[in-house]
Amino acid sequence: MPRISLILAALVVALPAFAAKLDYNEDVRPILSENCFYCHGPDGNKRKAKLRLDVRAAALEKKAFVPGDAEASELIKRLVSTDSDEVMPPPDSHRTISPAQKEILRRWVTEGAEYKEHWAFVAPIRPALPANGETNPVDAFVVEKLTKAGLKLSPEAPKATLLRRLSLDLTGLPPTPEETTAFLADASPDAYGKQVDRLMASPHYGERMVLPWLDASRYADSNGFQQDGDTFQWIWRDWLVKNLNADKPFDQLSTEMLAGDLLPNATLDQKIATAFNRNHILNGEGGNIAEEQRYVSLFDRVESTTTTWLGLTVACAQCHDHKYDPISQKDYYQWMDAFNHVKERGTPSGGQTQTGGRSRFRLDTTVVEAPSPEQAAELAKLQGDFDALNKDFAMLQTKAFEAWLAKPTKDKGMLPKELEALLAPDKKRVAAETKKLRDHYNKNVFAEDRKTIPAMKKLDRAKQLLDGYRGDVLPRVMVMADDQPRETNILDRGAYLAKKEKVTFDAPGFLPPLPKDAPKNRLGLAQWLFRPEHPLTARVQVNRQWQELFGKGIVRTSEDLGVQSDRPTHQDLLDWLSVEFRESGWKIKALQKVILTSKTYRQSSHVTKEQLQKDPENKLLSHAPRLRLPSMVLRDVALRSSGLLNTQVGGVPVYPYLPDSPWESLAITKERDFTYPQSKGADLYRRSLYTFWRRTIAPVNMFDISARQTCRVRTAVTSSPLHALTMLNDPTWVEAARMLAQRVTKEQTTDEARLARAFALVLGREPSGKEPALIAKMLANQRAVYAADAKGAEALLVIGESKRDATLPAAEHAALTATCLALYNLDAAITRD
Repeated sequence: MPRISLILAALVVALPAFAAKLDYNEDVRPILSENCFYCHGPDGNKRKAKLRLDVRAAALEKKAFVPGDAEASELIKRLVSTDSDEVMPPPDSHRTISPAQKEILRRWVTEGAEYKEHWAFVAPIRPALPANGETNPVDAFVVEKLTKAGLKLSPEAPKATLLRRLSLDLTGLPPTPEETTAFLADASPDAYGKQVDRLMASPHYGERMVLPWLDASRYADSNGFQQDGDTFQWIWRDWLVKNLNADKPFDQLSTEMLAGDLLPNATLDQKIATAFNRNHILNGEGGNIAEEQRYVSLFDRVESTTTTWLGLTVACAQCHDHKYDPISQKDYYQWMDAFNHVKERGTPSGGQTQTGGRSRFRLDTTVVEAPSPEQAAELAKLQGDFDALNKDFAMLQTKAFEAWLAKPTKDKGMLPKELEALLAPDKKRVAAETKKLRDHYNKNVFAEDRKTIPAMKKLDRAKQLLDGYRGDVLPRVMVMADDQPRETNILDRGAYLAKKEKVTFDAPGFLPPLPKDAPKNRLGLAQWLFRPEHPLTARVQVNRQWQELFGKGIVRTSEDLGVQSDRPTHQDLLDWLSVEFRESGWKIKALQKVILTSKTYRQSSHVTKEQLQKDPENKLLSHAPRLRLPSMVLRDVALRSSGLLNTQVGGVPVYPYLPDSPWESLAITKERDFTYPQSKGADLYRRSLYTFWRRTIAPVNMFDISARQTCRVRTAVTSSPLHALTMLNDPTWVEAARMLAQRVTKEQTTDEARLARAFALVLGREPSGKEPALIAKMLANQRAVYAADAKGAEALLVIGESKRDATLPAAEHAALTATCLALYNLDAAITRD
C-alpha cells in the first residue's frame, strides 16, 4: 500500500458505516476558513503560491483537490506530510488541523469535493414546517432538533416568572405586583397574548428596544477625544424611540436612517433620522488633519452600516481584499462613495463655546435645528427683533444714500471716472447705474459712517443674540445631506493621500445587484438592502431580535454572518422567520410576537441533568436561558420598585449619581469645565437610557456596556465582584433600598407583609420555600446591628437626595433598608429567569 494511504488509514476516525454525505458548509468550510483561507483565500495581494482554496475552480486547477481521488490531491498530501517545509498549515502559522478534521477533508474529496456557496450569501427560501404537531413555527423547528437529540421542550415557566420575563424583555421594567396579580387571576386562553399586546403598546417599549440600536449607532452625547464637546444627538435618540413605539416597518425605518434626506419632500423627522451616520467621534484636538479625520468618519460610516444591516465585518477591506469573505477593497470604497458627499471638514472649525456649564463645538457641517416649542418661540422673538431693527436700519441706509446723491460731486470724495460720469446733472440713470453708485457708497462711505451710528450697534447686538441662541442653545443635530459632490477613490493601504482608481457606489459582486434605476447614492443603498432576493438584511435583523430575547442569536456571531461566522443552530428556523419578516411588511412587533408566543420562549429555565448532558450550551433550546440583566435595566428596576422612577419619555440627557468627579481626568487644561453637573429633583431618577453618555468616559457604574466609540451589536456579559460592590454601595441602589423600605413600611403593617411586598416589587413574585424565614432572619440581624449603632443608621439613611420620612424610627428604617439592599443583590433579582 502507498505510504500516503497508510497514513490516511491511520487517521480514520470511527464513523457510521453508512454516514451521510458531508456538507461543505457544515463540515468542510469551517476547517478551510479557519486554517487555510488566510493565505489561500479572497485576498489576492497576500495569496501564497497563487493558490486559492475558497473557489472550487481555482482549487481544482492547481490540483489541490482531485475529486474522487484523495491520494492525488496536493492539499491532502500536505496535510499528512512530516516534512516541516511541506506540511500545511506551516508550523509558524500556529494553526493545527486535528486528525478528525483531516479525515473529514479526505472523505469530502473522495465524495467529489463539492462546494456550496456560503449559506448566508444565498437568499432565504421559506422551508416547509416540520410535521410534528406544533402550531407555532418556532416550536416546530426547535422540537424537530430536540427530538433528534432525544430531548423535549421544558414545561412552561410559572406565570409570575413569565410575566417578569416578558416585561423586562419588552419594556426593561419589572411588572408591578398589581399587574402580576391581575395576570395570575386571568384564566382566559388569551391571557398571555393580552400581556404581550399590553406591553408592546406601552410607551416604555421603545425605550427598551432602542438600547441595542444605541450601541449599533455608537450614540453618545459628546464628540470624544480630549475636548469631548457635547452634542444634541439626543434628538435622534428620541426620534428612534418614537418610531419604534409606532412600529414603523423596518424597511422604512432603515431607509430614513440611511437616506431620509434624499426622500422626496423630506420632512424634518426624516432628516433627523439620518443622524445614525453622524453619531461618530469628532476630533477637535489641536494638530489633527481635517481631511484625514474626514476619512476616519467615512470609514466609520461604512463599517457601522455594513455591521448593522449586513452583519459583515468589512474593516480589513479598507486596506486590502478581505481575508475570508469575497469582499474586495474596491467593494469597500464603492460602499464609501455613498457616504462621501456630505458637507464636512472632518474636524470642528467654528470654535468651542461654554453654555450653562457645558461646552460645545460650533459646527460648520450639515445640521438641522430641532427646537422645543418654547425654544421656537424664543427664536421667533429674537428673529423678529433682528428683522425689525434690520428693516429700520435699511431705511436709514437708503435715506443716507439719497442724501449723499444730492450732494455736489465735489463733496463726494474721490470717485472713479465712470461713477463721476453717472453723477452729471443732466444724466438720467437706469437702475443698474444707480446700483453701482449704491454699492460704492455702501462700501466706501457708509461702511465708515455705520460704526458711529447708534442704530447699527443695536442691530449688531440683536444679531449676536440671534446667532448665539441659534449656535449655542438651540438643538442642532448633525445629519446627512449630499450637498458637496466629491470624487471617491480606492486608497492604497487606506492612506487618505494615496488615491488610486476612481469608483462610484455599487453592490459587491457576491450579493444581488442594485435595483434597476436605483440612484447610486444612499437612497440606492437602502433600496438595495430591501430587495426581496437580498440574502442578509432580513436574516441579520431576525438574528438580532432573537439575540435580544434569548441572549444569543441563532447565529452566535451576530456581528458577522460571513464565512468566519458560527453556524446557525437552527438555520431553517432563521430562514422561515426571515421570509416571514419580509413578506409580512417588515413589522418588528409581529416578528417578536411569533417568537414571544412560542412554547420555546415560555419554557422554564430549570435545567435537568439530561439537558446538561445532551445540550450543555442550550444550543438546542431545551430550556429557557437565564440572562443577567444589563446594568441599565438593573438601575431602572431599582428605581421602579422603590417608587423613585421618573417615567417621562424623551428629552435632554440627565446626570444621575456617579462617583465623585468622574470626568476629572479629562481636565488637563483650562479650556473647558469637566465638573460633573449632577441633576436635581426628578431628573435624578430618569431611566438609564437618558443618562448623559460621555464618549471618553462612559457611565462608570454600568458594566458590560459598549463605550459607544464604534458600532457594537453584541456586548460581553461578565460577572465579577465589582458588580456586587457597586450594587451594594452606589447611591443609586442604597437610596432605592431606603425608599423601598419606606414604601413597604407605609403600605403594610407587619414584618411578614412588608417583606413579602418588597419581594414582590423587586422579584415580581411572592417569597416561597425557605425564603420568608431567611429574609425575616436577616431583618432581625440588621435590627440588632442598627439598634446598637445609631450613627450608622443615620449615615445610611442620608444617602441620596430623596426626602426621608423622619417619622419612621431610624434603626427600624435602616434595618429594613439593608434588607431591601440585599434583595436587590439576589441572583434572582439581577437575572431574567
